Amino acid sequence: MPRIKSAKKRMRQAKTHATLNRTQRSQLRSAIKKVRTAAGDQAQAAYDTAVRLLDRGLHEPAIVLGEALGRSFDWRRVGSLALKASFSR
Repeated sequence: MPRIKSAKKRMRQAKTHATLNRTQRSQLRSAIKKVRTAAGDQAQAAYDTAVRLLDRGLHEPAIVLGEALGRSFDWRRVGSLALKASFSR
């Protein structure tokens, strides 16, 4: 345990930030899963939500760029699904 006041404060801040970052990453993962499973108009809405969460996560230090671009997730495929959904109206 830290003895210095500023170190104690930094420890409290780190705990809070870790919780917030975990929440944002979880929300982004859920949004990506919804995009993958959505069809039609829901695909476009889910894609917009995922992009919004991604932008917010990149602006704040919750998500690292490499993690956001995702080695396991192909954003081009999702974009093409959303594009097809927008033309199917």
